[in-house]
This record gives sequence, C-alpha cells and structure tokens, in this order.
Amino acid sequence: MGDDLKTTALNDLHVGLGAKMVPFAGYSMPVQYPAGVLKEHQHTRASAGLFDVSHMGQVILRGPDVALALESLVPVSVAGLAENRQRYGFFTNDQGGIEDDLMIANRGDHLFVVVNAACKDADLAHMKSHLEPKGVSVEMIEGRALLALQGPKSEEALAKLNPAVSDMRFMDVATLTLVGVECWVSRSGYTGEDGYEISVPEEAAEELAKALLEDELVLPIGLGARDSLRLEAGLCLYGHDIDKDTSPVAAKLQWAIQKVRRAEGERAGGFPGAETILRELQDGATQARVGLRPEGRAPMREGVELFAESEGGEAIGRVTSGGFGPTVGGPVAMGYVPSDKSEPGTVLYGELRGKRQPVQVAALPFVKPGFKR
Repeated sequence: MGDDLKTTALNDLHVGLGAKMVPFAGYSMPVQYPAGVLKEHQHTRASAGLFDVSHMGQVILRGPDVALALESLVPVSVAGLAENRQRYGFFTNDQGGIEDDLMIANRGDHLFVVVNAACKDADLAHMKSHLEPKGVSVEMIEGRALLALQGPKSEEALAKLNPAVSDMRFMDVATLTLVGVECWVSRSGYTGEDGYEISVPEEAAEELAKALLEDELVLPIGLGARDSLRLEAGLCLYGHDIDKDTSPVAAKLQWAIQKVRRAEGERAGGFPGAETILRELQDGATQARVGLRPEGRAPMREGVELFAESEGGEAIGRVTSGGFGPTVGGPVAMGYVPSDKSEPGTVLYGELRGKRQPVQVAALPFVKPGFKR
C-alpha cells in the first residue's frame, strides 16, 4: 500500500477485522472482510451492514441567505428545504454537466453538505470561490469520521444506542448522543435500504463502530458490496455513471430538480448550465441512463459497448457500471443509450471479448427500495 495514501480513523479496526485494504480516492479503504463480498451484500439486504465512509467530505456553510447562495451552484431547491431535512443535489457546470453529486442538510443556522471523496478538494474550491463573495463561510470539517449503517435492521441496531433514531424518517437529520458523544445523524444511505449515516468525532469513531459490531445484527461491509448494493438500487457512482459531460436529465436525475427551480418556477434557473438543463427538462435529452439485464451469467462491466444489432453498425451506447447482482441472482448493469432505445424490454447487444451478447433494457431500480417514509 502506497505511503501517500490517507487513512481513516477506523483504519486499525479494519486491519484488525481482517479487511483486504485497497487504494480508493486517495485513501486506504476496506474492499472486503473475511466474510466476502457476496455474504456482505446479502447480510446488508437482510439485516444491517456497517460501512466506513469517512473519506467523504463534510462541509459546513454559514451566512445570511446561505440557501439562496447555494442555489446559484445547484439546480435543486435549497431555500425550500425544511429544517432538519436533507436532500440530494449536484453541482452543475456551464455546459449542463454534473461536477459532483452531494447531500445537503438544513441544520437551522447552517447547511451541512457531504461531497464525494475524489471531488472534495475541487468542490471546496468551487464553493469558496462562488459563495465566499456572497458572505457565506465555507468550512471543510476535519476531525470527524462518517459511518453508514444500512439494511432493514439498522433501526433496531442503532436504537439500542439511542432510541430517538426510531422517530426519524427517510431524509431526516438530527443531532443525537451515541456512545456519549454528539453525532450528526441522517436517515439515508447508498444501498436502497433503510439506514443511517452518522458523523462522529474521530476520537469516538472506533468505540461507536465496535458498539454497533457487537450486535449480531451488524457485519462490517467493504467497498465491494457497497458497489453491488448501490448498483442494484440504481444509484449513480460519480466518475462512472455521471460526470462533467453528463446532464442530470440524461442521467434520469430530473426527480431531484424541484418545480420551483424549473422554467416558470418561482426561482427558475440561476445555476450553471441552466439553459441546457431547463431545455432538456422540457424537450428531453438525446441519451438516457437505463438499467440493463445481460442474458446469461456473464456480467457486462464498465466500458462494454452497446449495439442496436447483433452484427454490424456502430456502437450506440456503453455500460457505465456492471457486475453480478446477488439479490437479483444474475448480472446487472447501467449505461447510456439513445433515448429512443431506452424503453424497458428493448433488446440491445453488448460486445464481450469480440462477441455480441443480448442485453435487455430494464427499469431501475433492480431492487425495490426499503426506505422508511
């Protein structure tokens, strides 16, 4: 493992639990534990899995009109976000592409924003350069770890440490005491299951993780199962399914753009790439992100080219994420195809090792969400 990799506050715990560590977004992270990716995936779907996501960026924004200021960078309604509620959003660029996706929470006197690990330095610079001139302070929080507890038994496990978590619903945020320290808790996650994300002071992170892992309901889960879980849930991975050249409409993320920010809305536009995005919201995008179900047992992974015919012709799309879906019981993938080929049931062909194999366009998500509304 390279000496230049950063480690999280739970690094010693991962190693002690027998995790296989790999480089990820500049950090040494657990890809799997002795149970293995398949068992970890299945356990999260059936019970509760604990993930270390401390590599993500945690940012606090403060200032007068902070919500409206942030709306100048994202196409979502921040000003309409109720206190102690959170919503999904994304930074857009002038071409209408996505620079990063993020979570935004309204904590009353400030906004709490969680950004992707690989983008956090760029995101911080982006926010500072655009928001500080508007009187908003932008602070990347150091000294806090981030844990995710995911799965249908997450509430049961976490309620043993503080029963108040049971009162939270999907996308609620709260400040709660866990293992004697103040934690910032949201009822959200990245698996399609019910669960929580917990920002905890680094010095208490291992104690909290151990307290959760003592429960037989909870297993430690690595990046391998995190990827297969989010793929089955139809959730995008930045840098793969969405990037600076992908519009939110092509990515099928228009559900995250509230009516108030759309054309004719009270706070329409005003974000980078608004002209392109608002036009696509009205007229549609030329490409669409779709679910894909390859026939047979061979997964179609990122980069596989998609064709309209079994022979001849140019590639019309490509796979952006793919692998085996343990809950589905077969290979699953996501990718981009022309909008007129995006209807579920459409048969396309993916080229594997020089041979074209049938793949059917499928509705997303592959697995029904388990959120507590």
